[in-house]
Amino acid sequence: MTVTAQMLATHPHAQSGPDADLLAACIDACLQCAEACTACADACLAEEMVADLRHCIRTDLDCSDVCAATARVLTRRAGHDSTVARAVLEACATACRSCGDECAQHAEMHEHCRVCAEACRRCEQACRDLLAALG
Repeated sequence: MTVTAQMLATHPHAQSGPDADLLAACIDACLQCAEACTACADACLAEEMVADLRHCIRTDLDCSDVCAATARVLTRRAGHDSTVARAVLEACATACRSCGDECAQHAEMHEHCRVCAEACRRCEQACRDLLAALG
């Protein structure tokens, strides 16, 4: 059981809202994607061809910020607002799709972009799964 799952299980509102396993999986995927995107942006900055990676860096940083914000919103259970949760999940899935597509274009040349694209795909799917559960 992850720390995220443990914290959600111990929350006084643990029984309200979406499936706890889907919620924990989505929060963890968001945090992992935020980390991967930040690391990818940093690695892109270290590449000799950094000018060719400007769009990738920007997309990485945008995705990282959206994923981190999504994780924070989803973690707060008291006074949970499903309308806001849906909006941030949609935004996160969109950012992850965009970043995943961008990083995939560089994946053959830059291993960090391949790893990041995979993290983005996992996060996008976790967001979509949670959205489906929210109805």
